[in-house]
Amino acid sequence: MTPAPLRDSRPHSEAAATKQAPRRSARLLWIAAGVVLTGVGVVGVILPVMPGTVFLILAAACFARGSPRLEALLLNHPKLGPSVIAWRRDGAIPVKAKAMAFAGMALSIALVSVSGAPPIAVWATIAFVAAGALYVGTRPSRPKTLED
Repeated sequence: MTPAPLRDSRPHSEAAATKQAPRRSARLLWIAAGVVLTGVGVVGVILPVMPGTVFLILAAACFARGSPRLEALLLNHPKLGPSVIAWRRDGAIPVKAKAMAFAGMALSIALVSVSGAPPIAVWATIAFVAAGALYVGTRPSRPKTLED
């Protein structure tokens, strides 16, 4: 009597093969989104009129789903990583960043108000900016310490 041949554990069905394709394409999409967001975040760090940290936070989230290696690279970067780490750890927004955010929000309302936009657009802008200001204003300004 001959022993039965060993079964190959690799997937042989077409369904199993197509199941892996979406996972790989999803990873690639997460990585691509992370790369784009990192680029926008770097531009935001350089330009004072554009926020950079929010894009870097989103990039790190994308990399966490697509490439832990790229996430670690971003988090360990000496210039880009600390603000993302502080946000993840404490949800903190530094006072300087809050001031810039509030100034940008005020500028947005002013521009929409004088642009000739319909009143509904002005009021919608005010409502969204107020929600954003409330969120930014209620975040801690500094990392938590042992005394807190």
